[in-house]
Amino acid sequence: MSIRTLMLSLFVSSALTSAYAISFSPTQAHPPAAPTLAPAATQSIPNSTDLTLTSQSKIQPVSDDDINRFTNTIVLIKDFYVQPIGDKTLLDDAIRGMVGGLDPHSEYLDGDAYKTLLMTTSGEFGGVGIEVTPEYGILKIVSPMDDTPAAKAGIKAGDYIVAIDGKLVSEMSLQDAVEKMRGKQGSPVVLTILRKGEKVPLTFKLTREIIRIASVKAKMLDDNFGYVRLTQFQEPTAKLMRSAILDLKSKNQGKLKGIILDLRNNPGGLLETAVQVVDSFLNSKKLNKYNDVIVYTEGRLPEAQYRAKANGNDILNGAPIVVLINGGSASASEIVAGALQDYRRALIVGTASFGKGSVQTVIPLDKTHALKLTTALYHTPAGRVIQNVGIIPDVTVEDLKVVKNKTDEDIAMIEPIKEYQLKNHLAGSPTNTTNLKNIERNDLGLAHDDFQLFEALKILRTIYKLNAMDTHS
Repeated sequence: MSIRTLMLSLFVSSALTSAYAISFSPTQAHPPAAPTLAPAATQSIPNSTDLTLTSQSKIQPVSDDDINRFTNTIVLIKDFYVQPIGDKTLLDDAIRGMVGGLDPHSEYLDGDAYKTLLMTTSGEFGGVGIEVTPEYGILKIVSPMDDTPAAKAGIKAGDYIVAIDGKLVSEMSLQDAVEKMRGKQGSPVVLTILRKGEKVPLTFKLTREIIRIASVKAKMLDDNFGYVRLTQFQEPTAKLMRSAILDLKSKNQGKLKGIILDLRNNPGGLLETAVQVVDSFLNSKKLNKYNDVIVYTEGRLPEAQYRAKANGNDILNGAPIVVLINGGSASASEIVAGALQDYRRALIVGTASFGKGSVQTVIPLDKTHALKLTTALYHTPAGRVIQNVGIIPDVTVEDLKVVKNKTDEDIAMIEPIKEYQLKNHLAGSPTNTTNLKNIERNDLGLAHDDFQLFEALKILRTIYKLNAMDTHS
């Protein structure tokens, strides 16, 4: 222990009326090999050389004046604050403020917050179903979770929560704001939200539910193309995804023409799960570049150096993949999209992702408290840094809304009108056009419901056709 650290502990213990035994664990709590990720956002776009964590050259030693200022603050609060403050509260708040000042995603986890983190990674928790991050002193919504009160009410990624039940978020800590949105199933909560393009705040009256996240959803699209949506990266997600794909294949004579992997509004989750998802689509024997790396992290300590490699077989046997992303795709979603993009295993479609490229490691302090600490930055196989930049799609498709009506002009906006659609058209040869009509009818409905998915399916069909042409050439 340094002399200044010893002085600091002595000053703190003397300032508090109740004596604290400031102890240090004889063994360091090392971060786990596969850290837990949480979504994040920052403002500027740095150069890769500026992305190292705290530079030793920028660290300034603590002076006696600094120590005195800290201890005097404690004494003044205890002596003059309008209400008496207990020593434990002061100590917890000091830790919380110290960690909260590092970046928006490092956090001091008390007993309740620690339990909540464990619940969210296991797949069930209470609330309204939104993922948030602090920004500009309020809360930015990273994404609403599927089939939750927030999603059903129309809350969108990129909205800002300014008040909860009429109380300003700017006057709350992140933990207090999150706790205020939680509550008993069936109880109401009112969120006041700012949205880009809206001149006045929006008010949403939500009813709390038990949030059970179905992290994998799958279905067949037309003509043997599959659709798989991942809403979060939890412990069982990769296994559930593989089972869903195998189920789709079994319903189609053991083969799919391709799949759309939907990661829109997926705020992330477990890094290890993201690696497993990527590994499901790569044939490790045929990569021949980037040393088979799926993702790697760089930090100050050896424990923060993490490198995951592909070692599996492609569950789709080379069938094409289109990955859908948007501004709500963060963290682990960006790892998956970035890796599949680097290996050219998938075409990325949609809008730029959130840009969260830092790793948070949960380090226990004792049995009921922990630190969620930013320990590293992650990189795609090609060495791209995602922090603040995000994944840029290969094909940009905005989330447009096609107004639903039955006019010919509406149909023409989506697909050119065919001869058989014209009134009093002449019948041709007796070929079967039923399948073509069904596909076009499905396309029209899909374009109305989800324009980005409609465009992704068109792209997937094109890739399949081009691959088929290459095979027969």
